[in-house]
Amino acid sequence: MELFSKFQRFKGMNTKPSHTRISKFLSLVLRHRPEKIGLKLDPQGWAEVNSLIEKLNAHGLMVTRKILEEVVATNPKKRFALNDDQTKIRANQGHSIQIDHGFKPIEPPEILYHGTAQRFLESILATGIQKRNRHHVHLSADLDTATNVGQRHGKVVILHVRALEMHKAGAEFYLSENGVWLTDEVKVEYIDY
Repeated sequence: MELFSKFQRFKGMNTKPSHTRISKFLSLVLRHRPEKIGLKLDPQGWAEVNSLIEKLNAHGLMVTRKILEEVVATNPKKRFALNDDQTKIRANQGHSIQIDHGFKPIEPPEILYHGTAQRFLESILATGIQKRNRHHVHLSADLDTATNVGQRHGKVVILHVRALEMHKAGAEFYLSENGVWLTDEVKVEYIDY
């Protein structure tokens, strides 16, 4: 059975691939499991667009270049980027596979936010915010984004992270192309709830 059909059934999707469904499948193969469709990423996480389209189509997800460009352009979270000549694509962040993002350290604002679910609060207040299987902890500069992220996981809790104080104590911060702030971890002493 084609991989996309299995993915749709696993995620409870119908058979017509919408932009959202395509985006979710792209997240799977560009951030976590490129080998699932035989895709090769370069060290910075870029994949050849023509190769991606060919492999997506071979695995049951009928995507054209135009559809792929629309998915990238209209994704509300700006998860993906095309290079300048539109021949390569990658996920902006959130990888569980090893890639070199090429991020440069940058000074963060005084406060950043982390949206999470109420059920995770006790653990976070005990151990801090951990990156787990990703490259970085994801933080946002605005409450709306943090709220939207947290709502995906249940009853939302917004944590205030004293990012500038962390930075002054030696923590490095990065800003991804789609505006997500990244750091290795957030220790408990920098979290206000």
